[in-house]
Amino acid sequence: MALLAVSSCVFAFLLFFATVEEVSPKKPNIVLILTDDQDVLLGGMTPLKKTQKLIGDLGVTFKNAYVASPLCCPSRASILTGKYPHNHRVFNNTLEGNCSSKAWQKTQEPNTFSAILQHHCRYETFFAGKYLNEYGSEAAGSFEHVPPGWNYWYALVKNSKYYNYTLSINGKPQYHGQNYSHDYLTDLLSNISLEFLDSRTKYLPFFMMISTPAPHSPWIPAPQYERNFLDVKAPRNMNFNIHGKDKHWLIRQAKTPMTNSSINFLDNAFRKRWQTLLSVDDLVEKVVKKLDAIKELENTYIFFTSDNGYHTGQFSLPIDKRQLYEFDIKVPLLVRGPGIKPTSSNQMLVANIDLAPTFLDIAGYDTNKTRMDGMSLLPLLNGKAKNVTWRTDLLVEYQGEGRNKSDPTCPSLGPGVTNCFPDCVCEDAYNNTYACVRTLANSANLQYCEFDDSEVFVEVYNLTSDPHQITNIAKSIDQEVLEKMNHRLMMLQSCSGSTCQTPGVYDPRYRFDPQLMFHHGPAAPKLFHKTL
Repeated sequence: MALLAVSSCVFAFLLFFATVEEVSPKKPNIVLILTDDQDVLLGGMTPLKKTQKLIGDLGVTFKNAYVASPLCCPSRASILTGKYPHNHRVFNNTLEGNCSSKAWQKTQEPNTFSAILQHHCRYETFFAGKYLNEYGSEAAGSFEHVPPGWNYWYALVKNSKYYNYTLSINGKPQYHGQNYSHDYLTDLLSNISLEFLDSRTKYLPFFMMISTPAPHSPWIPAPQYERNFLDVKAPRNMNFNIHGKDKHWLIRQAKTPMTNSSINFLDNAFRKRWQTLLSVDDLVEKVVKKLDAIKELENTYIFFTSDNGYHTGQFSLPIDKRQLYEFDIKVPLLVRGPGIKPTSSNQMLVANIDLAPTFLDIAGYDTNKTRMDGMSLLPLLNGKAKNVTWRTDLLVEYQGEGRNKSDPTCPSLGPGVTNCFPDCVCEDAYNNTYACVRTLANSANLQYCEFDDSEVFVEVYNLTSDPHQITNIAKSIDQEVLEKMNHRLMMLQSCSGSTCQTPGVYDPRYRFDPQLMFHHGPAAPKLFHKTL
C-alpha cells in the first residue's frame, strides 16, 4: 500500500510537470536566413518577390543596415559574435587572417550567440549551409570540428558552391555531386530545414540559421531558372564605369572606360546572381509555409539579410565586394515576428553586430553579461524604441589581402595585389586596409575613411548631396568636422562592448593625426603603385 501511495505521488508529480511544460508560454523561435554577397543598392532584392511578400510586407525593413566588414569571413564572425573585427580578430578569408582558425575556435566560438542560446536559454539550435570560408580545412580541424552551440550541424566545407561539395553532418562527411535533384545546395538546405522543423523537440524553442550559397560565385542557377532575366543588365547608375579620380589608389588604377569584355562579363554575372536568388526565394516560401503548418509561425521571428553587399562596374571595378562604398557595405535586413507591425520601415543605423544581441534579447538573456559590441534591435522591432538612445555612428573595418609576389596579369603593379582581371584591374591588395566611421543623424549623413598605406589616404563623403559617393570632400570639408570624424573613428577602433555603442563626446583638445589610426601587426609586403 505504501509503495502504491509513493508511486501515485510520483505519477502525479510527473503529470503536473508535463502539464506545466505544455501550458507554459514557450519563448519565441528565431530563424536567420543569410545570403552570400547579396547587395541591396543595385537591385539585389528584386528577384525575391516571395521573400518581400512573406517577410518584408509582413514585418519591418531596415533601410540603413550595414556590415562591420565587406567580406564573408569577418562579416560572418561579426554576426556570430556580435563584435567588430578588431575584437573578434577575424580580418579576411584566409587562415592567416583568422578565418575559422584554431585561435578563433578557442577564443570566440565558445561565446557565440548559438552557444549562449543552447547552454543558457534552452534553445534547440540548427545550422545549415556556409559557415566560415576556411571551415573544414585540415588546418582548421577538418569536417570533424563542430562548433559549440549547435544541436544540428550541416555545414559546407569551405567556400560557397552549388554542386560538387562536402557537408559536415554533425562532424561526419557527406559528399555531393552534380545531380540537381539530390545535390543543388540551396534546395538541399531547404529540404534539411523542413526536416528539422518536422523532427524538432516540440516543447523547446528553436533557433535556425540557414546560410545559402547564393548569390555568391560561381553563380550556377537551378535548371528551371536558367532562362530568367536574360534581358537584364547591371544597373548603369551614376557611379557605373566612371573613373574614381579622387579615391584610394586601388580605385584609381581601374581602367576607364571598361573594356567590352569586362562589361559583358559583369552583366552576365549580374544576371546569374539574380537567377540563383530565385531558389533562395523558394526556400523562404517553403520555410514560412512549414512554420505555418506546424503552428509556429506566429511565435517565430524571421530575419533575412546578407553578409555583405557587392559591386558590378562601379568606379570601373568589374565585380567584388571589398570596398568601403555603400554598395559593398550596405545590406538588406527584413524581419517579421511577434509584435512587429506589417509593412513598416526603420531608418535607424543598424549593423550585423546587432544580430547576436538581438537573438539573445528575444530569448530573455541579459546581453549585459556578454562582451558584444552590438545593440539589441528588439526595441526597434516591438515599438519600444522611444525609451532607447540609439547610435549615430558605425565602424567598418577591412584588412586587405595580397600575396608577397606579383600577379602574373599585373606585373607592373609589383607585389601585394590580388583578385586581378585580365585587363589588369585588381580588386584587392595588402594596403587596401581601411577603417571608416559611417555617421547617420539629423544633422549629418557622412562617411569618413582612412587607409593604412604610405599616403595615409582619407576619403570623406556627404551622402545627402552625393549618395553615389562620386566626390571625395576630404580636402574641402571644414577642418573641425574632419577632426570630429577622425576622433569618432579612433574611439570606435579602440572600443569594446558597451563603449562601441556610442562614439562619445568630442574633445576639442584632441589632436588630429590620421597616422595614429592603425596598430600594425606583422609586416606586410609594401605595395608598389604608380601615382595615377
